Amino acid sequence: MKGNFNHIINGDQPVLVDFYADWCGPCKMQAPILKEVSSEIGGKARIIKIDVDKNQRLAQQYQVRGVPTLILFKTGQPVWRQSGVATKQQLIDLINQNA
Repeated sequence: MKGNFNHIINGDQPVLVDFYADWCGPCKMQAPILKEVSSEIGGKARIIKIDVDKNQRLAQQYQVRGVPTLILFKTGQPVWRQSGVATKQQLIDLINQNA
């Protein structure tokens, strides 16, 4: 996963990464919000989900302490992060500012 992840976040397009866990209640609230954001932003950014239980090394690398944690990467660098549920409008505004 790590090599593929680095390839994805180093692209030209901003990438919003959702670090989540299947057992996490707030993560289940975040998922439909991300689907709506994805359909509204089209090709401006990619949204990918990373299961922290299956990708512990990545979660450690980015110091993910709680889930959900959202991190926006631009050309491989984290430019924004938030732990907890983010609103649809907050994420759309964020992506528009960084696209």
